[in-house]
Amino acid sequence: MKTIESGKTRLLFLIIYIGLLFVANRIAFNSWVPTRDENSLWFGAGVLSLLLSSFLVTPYFERPANHIASAAAAFVACWLAFDWPSFKGAESFIAGAVLVYLTLVIILSACALLLRSRMEGAGLRVGTIAKEFSDQFGNDRILFSIVIISAVGLYHRDNALQVFTILSVLIFIVLLRPETHFIVFLKRISAIWKSREVSGIAGEIAGFDEPGIVLIRQPAKNSKFGDYLLINDIGTKPQLSQVLGYFGRDSGMLLRAKLLELPIHAQNTVELFAKTIPPGCAARILPDGDLKRILDEETYAQRADKLAGLVAENTSINKLYVEVIKETTVSEGAVLEASIKGTPVLYQITDGLTREEIVFHRNTRGFARAEARKIGRWDSNKGSFKLVKWIPAMHSPVFQSVGPLEEIDETAVGCLPSTKYPIRIKNIHELVTHNTAILGILGVGKSFLAIELIERMFADGVKVVCLDLTNQYAQELAPFYDSEGEAKCLEKIRLAANKDRNKVEDSKVKGGSFENLKTAIYEDLAAFLYENCESMLKIYNPAQINASIQAGDLRNKKIGPGPNDWAQVAAFRETTPAEITRMVTESCLALSQDKMRDTANVCLVFEEAHSLVPEFNNLTVDSDKHAVAGTARAILQGRKYGLGCLLISQRTANVTKTILNQCNTVLAFRTFDDTGMAFLENYLGTDYAHVLPSLEERHVVFFGKASSCENPVLMKVNDRNDFVARFRAKHPPPGNGK
Repeated sequence: MKTIESGKTRLLFLIIYIGLLFVANRIAFNSWVPTRDENSLWFGAGVLSLLLSSFLVTPYFERPANHIASAAAAFVACWLAFDWPSFKGAESFIAGAVLVYLTLVIILSACALLLRSRMEGAGLRVGTIAKEFSDQFGNDRILFSIVIISAVGLYHRDNALQVFTILSVLIFIVLLRPETHFIVFLKRISAIWKSREVSGIAGEIAGFDEPGIVLIRQPAKNSKFGDYLLINDIGTKPQLSQVLGYFGRDSGMLLRAKLLELPIHAQNTVELFAKTIPPGCAARILPDGDLKRILDEETYAQRADKLAGLVAENTSINKLYVEVIKETTVSEGAVLEASIKGTPVLYQITDGLTREEIVFHRNTRGFARAEARKIGRWDSNKGSFKLVKWIPAMHSPVFQSVGPLEEIDETAVGCLPSTKYPIRIKNIHELVTHNTAILGILGVGKSFLAIELIERMFADGVKVVCLDLTNQYAQELAPFYDSEGEAKCLEKIRLAANKDRNKVEDSKVKGGSFENLKTAIYEDLAAFLYENCESMLKIYNPAQINASIQAGDLRNKKIGPGPNDWAQVAAFRETTPAEITRMVTESCLALSQDKMRDTANVCLVFEEAHSLVPEFNNLTVDSDKHAVAGTARAILQGRKYGLGCLLISQRTANVTKTILNQCNTVLAFRTFDDTGMAFLENYLGTDYAHVLPSLEERHVVFFGKASSCENPVLMKVNDRNDFVARFRAKHPPPGNGK
């Protein structure tokens, strides 16, 4: 029951009701004030007690003690005032029933007062029940009303005017309670009069596109995106909405608006403004005052400028379809945010298409629909994404997401496009031991990303052996590379490769300088990996290191005019980059097999991998096929010894799948060839594979064991200069850089 908050207002109504009491007394008893006549005295005393109790003693709530005091006073008054000897039959029953009622109120209130102090048990329950009965049947309005009604039956039943007047006053004060309704009425009139929010009728309600979309018919376009409309539909509660745009016409322009989910306490304000417009219509709203405050609390209204669209049909657990409302907020790779059971979940756009649907009276509407893959919920504490189950609600809003406010730190390998959501390497050791591939066309940032990953390996104590056909790594990693010391090592290797270059043997595998080169590389790697070497980086260019291999059987050749001028000769060939790659890989494996390791010990980097470990069907020489197979076996066996590889190639189709299939982490830049895309589709899924041909420079699809995301994600990799500034500030290069 509503109460009057203001004490002055309560006093004003008390005075008005006392004046009404005088008028009623004049009508019923022909006197402005109660007389000594018992009939008039009963009426005046009873109604006055009711008024004083309601407006002064207990205007908000009553306690059991109040009930006892009121009931006891009424009991004594009735006991003394009732003319018991003259009462007969029904009169005695009425008088007795009143006393019994008052007695029960006193007993129940006393029980409530005594037992509710109990902390537990049956006493507490009995006391609580007693208080409920006491509050329900012992409040002053009911108590004094029963006393007054009994007086009507005992003293006024023969006078119709008195009965009518007394009951009318009682009904007016107790049941109708005009003081509360009148105050509410005045407040509503005042609010409507002062209101400037409702600025005019926007149109008629044409229908609803459930859930959450209202269709409004207008004679002409008079609304724009983001405008607020008050919907006063017949048979439903008034609601606020926000304009999405026009989408067709029948007998007028058809406008779509998204219904807003407002807090419960705001509904009274909305219903108040709805009374200013006809049912079945929508009105333009200019938010101000309380209404503006309410809208500021509503998530959809707060972020309307970031609205991308609405959840569309066919959305599934991992894929979100969005009916695009604002195309300026969407593009390939853009990050969207939708709500699943109140949890904000991120999605990434992987595709888009145009759609057409039939609207009212066979009009058609064309629109764009975006397709996005679920990324997950951003966990700011762990700095990673977590999967969220289920799907967002149909027609719920989808917003453009910009990510956290803080700047990206040195731990991030990149970020989601146009956001500050960082993407990290979950575990650099798993990136190495479970093998990683960086794939994409020329000039999109593969080598710079590989170099960044190598620096991260250095920071975690992982040594790197790089097979580089481009000679780029020694320059970009100069602070970590002892160029003078490595030049001496390479010279030693070349001398070994040139020694016995023309030596022939009965066994072809022993002829030439191949074994010398193999021994020299093994010894060089042994010194790098084990002999207290502080250097973290070893670089070989397989195209610049070669030895001779006896290719044919021995044969005698005349070398002079004399009868004994004969010599044994054989045909020789030069080693290939694939054979040097195998030599280095098998040496690293042999040197790592001294113990099992849970962490990475050494990473082999295959730059231009399509030339170092080419696909078998691209090879015509059996020796290269054997070399590639040997390299693949070594990589396969290396995981448990802390050996892995980082493979970089611009020709995915030309790299041996025996090694690619062992790469548990893939970073795919822009790719065009069908064979490469078909291979990557097995890793990334159809959605992200189809994005690859349109990727911008420095944009990559990242997925696998080393990713901080559990699903594939399209990210923008770090700018090289930004990375160097951030990362080397925390992990400075050693002092041996030349």
